[in-house]
Amino acid sequence: MSDAAISAGAAPAKARRDIGIKRRYAAEQRFRLYGIIAIGIGIFFLLALMVSVFTKGYTAFWQTSIDLPISFDAAVIDPDNERASDPNVLLTANYPRLAQNALVAKLGIDPGNRALVKQAGGMISAGSRTQLRDMVVADPSIIGTTRNVWVLATADVDSAFKGQVDLSVDEARRKVSDQQVEWMNKLAGEGTIAQRWNSGLFLFGASSRPETAGMGVAIIGSIYMMVIVLVLALPIGVAASIYLEEFAPKNRFTDLVEVNINNLAAVPSIVFGLLGLAVFINFLDFPRSASIVGGLVLTLMTLPTIIIATRASLRAVPPSIRSAALGLGASKMQMVFHHVLPLAAPGILTGTIIGLAQALGETAPLLLIGMVAFVADYPTTPLDPATALPVQIYMWANEAERAFVERTSGAIIILLAFLAVMNIGAIVLRRRFERRW
Repeated sequence: MSDAAISAGAAPAKARRDIGIKRRYAAEQRFRLYGIIAIGIGIFFLLALMVSVFTKGYTAFWQTSIDLPISFDAAVIDPDNERASDPNVLLTANYPRLAQNALVAKLGIDPGNRALVKQAGGMISAGSRTQLRDMVVADPSIIGTTRNVWVLATADVDSAFKGQVDLSVDEARRKVSDQQVEWMNKLAGEGTIAQRWNSGLFLFGASSRPETAGMGVAIIGSIYMMVIVLVLALPIGVAASIYLEEFAPKNRFTDLVEVNINNLAAVPSIVFGLLGLAVFINFLDFPRSASIVGGLVLTLMTLPTIIIATRASLRAVPPSIRSAALGLGASKMQMVFHHVLPLAAPGILTGTIIGLAQALGETAPLLLIGMVAFVADYPTTPLDPATALPVQIYMWANEAERAFVERTSGAIIILLAFLAVMNIGAIVLRRRFERRW
């Protein structure tokens, strides 16, 4: 065959190869484009979520308060002069009246005009009772004196002052009257009404009034539960992983255990809530809505995650480490605990933190064991009634009051901050201690 014929036959083959290469490159470019589009969609929805939460929730960290010269009048606090014989007098006095009298005097309202006095009193939160009572109980010598006190405004005044209420609509369609708006503007001009840092969001317990509702009980309840999960899930999960990975014989039974552990990691969390309700509350008679029950339920839910992460970390340690330790005369126990486990510790710690972060955000199992209860007082032990951060968010989201909308978003921001800190901590620890082989 001549060279011309060979060249003529090779040309179509080369053209087909070129077409095939172009198609492969085009397919690769399309795949990259699809990946970029998928990442872009994910980032878009993430940003939309963050913007929605933060724009609605950042105002919850500030609360409208009114600076009033409170006259701690003995005629109101102890009208019958029974303080020496009955200490409870200081606890049951009409403290909201003190705040109302101060605001009435500040606005120049005639005390005989009951309608205006009632409207003025409606601008001050009923939480002023607790605030002023605590001041008097802590220092009874202030009775008969006048002190400047920042008292909380009601949730409706707070929303109006923050611009969350359309004041142009008819007065009958909003909870803040035109007279209260006029007084609010007057106080704002004098600088005696302002938005102050809302420490109560972190310190107060449950309340039906938005301005006095906080996450203090939920934060303490979540801390109790996370401590219980850490104390129980970490040693049990690590011990189970070491046994299955290093000591257990490979047979059908251990294969069945491994399969069930993997399946448990995918079980819906509400199933663990049903298990906790049946075992810990109905059978073992643990107190309902207690942190210890929530911690035990979340421990059961977190164990599969820790076991899987620990086993993966143990497998990542090179077999040469084990062989070298055994070759130098170490027992199998020494080999595991002196050489393998320290090298696997970063991965174990990372898996544990991720498991705790997942448990911190769980709501469904806690609802089933009664942690949705209305709890106003701080739990002193894990056996006391409590709630948790995600459950508090759930309860606030179901409230009808408009002011609870910003409380809900503010609580979500706090929860996201906790989760972000935990996950960032896991990443930092892994990068700090991880050893690549």
